[in-house]
Amino acid sequence: MNDTIESPKIGILVVAYNAEQHLSQTLDRIPEDFFDQLSEVFVCDDASQDDTYGVGLAYQERAGHRPIRVVKHPVNLGYGGNQKYGYKWAIESGLDVIVLLHADGQYAPECLPEMVAPIAAGDADAVFGSRMMTPGAALDGGMPRYKYVGNRILSTWQNKMAGIELTEWHSGYRAYSVKALAAIPFQRNSDGFDFDTEIIVQLIESGAQIREIPIPTYYGDEICHVNGLEYAWDVSKLVGRYRLHKMGFGSGELAFSSEPYEMKPAPGSSHGRLLSWLANRPPSKVLDLGCADGSLGQRIRALGHHVTGVDLDRFDGVEERLDDFVQADLEHGIPDTVGGGYDIVLCADVIEHVRDPRQLLHDAGTLISAGGSVIASVPNFGHWYPRTRVALGLFDYDRRGILDSTHVRFFTRRSFEHLIDAAGLVVTRREATGLPFDVSKRGSADEGDAAKVGLLDSVDRLSVKVRPQLFGYQFLYELKPAQ
Repeated sequence: MNDTIESPKIGILVVAYNAEQHLSQTLDRIPEDFFDQLSEVFVCDDASQDDTYGVGLAYQERAGHRPIRVVKHPVNLGYGGNQKYGYKWAIESGLDVIVLLHADGQYAPECLPEMVAPIAAGDADAVFGSRMMTPGAALDGGMPRYKYVGNRILSTWQNKMAGIELTEWHSGYRAYSVKALAAIPFQRNSDGFDFDTEIIVQLIESGAQIREIPIPTYYGDEICHVNGLEYAWDVSKLVGRYRLHKMGFGSGELAFSSEPYEMKPAPGSSHGRLLSWLANRPPSKVLDLGCADGSLGQRIRALGHHVTGVDLDRFDGVEERLDDFVQADLEHGIPDTVGGGYDIVLCADVIEHVRDPRQLLHDAGTLISAGGSVIASVPNFGHWYPRTRVALGLFDYDRRGILDSTHVRFFTRRSFEHLIDAAGLVVTRREATGLPFDVSKRGSADEGDAAKVGLLDSVDRLSVKVRPQLFGYQFLYELKPAQ
């Protein structure tokens, strides 16, 4: 829950383009008592071709005590670009809350107090005015039926892709906590109308709390500057990319926070198989190289083993999940402080992240006791997915998976086994794992179709057995020093 904001500094960003006929009436509709709470009404004329700027200046002159400022951009920034300009102003001005209001009067200024209240009370980071919350209200207010149907279809698709439930994604009536805005990279967004969808995605990704309130629908003689089909295509692509991002595919350009390397809990995953290997072993001394936030080590501890973790980052809670933790950069070698005499040294999804994997494997082998072993897992670059990407000329990095953007080395089964030999180790056990189909549920608002996922998983596992070099997603090895 957010903190209550006492006497919040509130600003209104009025985005205006060719709005000379409506601007004055829109400003007049701001409740008088609400004006007393405002730090400023910032009217941004986006290089209008009519006299919007002159109307704004005239209103400013006769406004008396009302805190109104009017600017005109020398060139058109676009709907999204105009918002970027205004939100930058809000952050630099030290405001607590900023409300987006359209100059054409399509969104009711009378609702401004209700838009701001949840943020001031600490109950939300963003408040969206929705025309769809009250059944039938949008059509009764004059929304054309084709726009109503398109709005509902797009919002349903966007909810499914983004894993959220909003009644409307396409309202331009928004209130934001300025603190929440400052925490997201909105300057990266489009300058067009898809900006509104991009900022929702960023808010979701940041963990911000979004609330909706019902607002009346008004359609008058305002001019719509949106190409509906182009807009629908752009926002549909955007949320589709975001869903892929949540599943681990794509460049991850929508992400902006540091995240621990993900635990893969499914029984058929590399982590799941590793845990099954350790389940029946007597209590052992385990070194987990590249332990991330300690989620895997915590499960290994639950099997009765003593776990020491090493990682470059110190994630929250890692020391509570492990018996011991050492912060170190494995690019510079395994730190001496970890000691030796381990029964098991884990290199689970870490070999591909260092520039000298042979040295890391070799050094891991020197830390095991007599009878001990190194257990390593690596993604398979020979898998059909990266092969297909390369064949089509589409090679690029993903947020997660075989083409993870943090991978600096890539291996097939043959090349990794050459590396094992060069490190002075021999293979005593090897297993290929299939695609992690559980990732299909990431970012979803529901649990997905379990039957379909189960069928795909069964087919994939059979394929892995028949041809592991092509269908194996990862390889899991147990290694011992060569005699």
